[in-house]
Amino acid sequence: MQKDIIINELKKVILGKDDVLEKLLIALLAKGHVLLEDMPGVGKTTMALAFAKIFDIEYKRMQFTGDTLPSDVTGFIMYDKDEKVFSLKKGPIFTNLFLADEINRTSPKTQSALLEVMEERQVTIDAKSYAMAEPFMVIATQNPYGSSGTNLLPQSQMDRFMMALSIGYPDKESEVMILKSRHHSDPLNRVEKLVDKDTLVKIQKYIETIYVSDEIYEYVINLIRATRKHPKIAIGASIRAGLALMRLAKARAYIYERDYVTPRDIEDLYLNTLSHRIVLKNHDFSAVSLEREAVLNDIFASVKMPDLKG
Repeated sequence: MQKDIIINELKKVILGKDDVLEKLLIALLAKGHVLLEDMPGVGKTTMALAFAKIFDIEYKRMQFTGDTLPSDVTGFIMYDKDEKVFSLKKGPIFTNLFLADEINRTSPKTQSALLEVMEERQVTIDAKSYAMAEPFMVIATQNPYGSSGTNLLPQSQMDRFMMALSIGYPDKESEVMILKSRHHSDPLNRVEKLVDKDTLVKIQKYIETIYVSDEIYEYVINLIRATRKHPKIAIGASIRAGLALMRLAKARAYIYERDYVTPRDIEDLYLNTLSHRIVLKNHDFSAVSLEREAVLNDIFASVKMPDLKG
């Protein structure tokens, strides 16, 4: 898979955000879910649609609101009067790429409907489990904390997002190009399929075989454990965080055409993997993102990086 070819195709609709596009690609290849923490209108939905087109996968979007029910997401069992049988009415979660838009506007009960499917890639309805088709990925967006009608995501759910990203506003030059590109047509119509679904699944399985040295394993564990000892952190990173960082590092190694993980892979993905998982002791939600980043940078600098190639 040629990383640059895919990124260039995505740049038909998202300009000036190459790093975000690359990391979303890494998360997809690592079979992870992504939380997009951003203001409305910066291109989150457009980006997800472009990924679906490039990889020829099914895409569904759901707008979460205060009255959204768990069954609206997962589906429910209904009685068919003509056939005289009970059958499953599938919810929008039954897809390859599910965009949960403004997930923190809905109730904790509905948010919890995603816990099982994000971890085990299945949903249970009336005591029967239904597996998701491969590939499967959840991209969730959330409005900034303190926005009208928002609820905090539970830590158990935050931990299930492999990575947290923020698109942010583009620079002036890119914003001008965005306006020009949409003057006559929708750029999404120009996005082409580059990789078929079956190939994507094969790549995901191959990535699991990429080599990781003992030094890298120990380095990751040292970074994770350091978050549990830092004086400003109330809740440190979980074991799941370490597993996520390793899977992401393997996927990054793959797109950079290596069959082994380097410290640079860990460094590039460290903040996006851990920033949404830790809880600070005395945090102010208006500045928590920057404060978490500062604490994690402090930890990263304190942990010795292995002297390995790359």
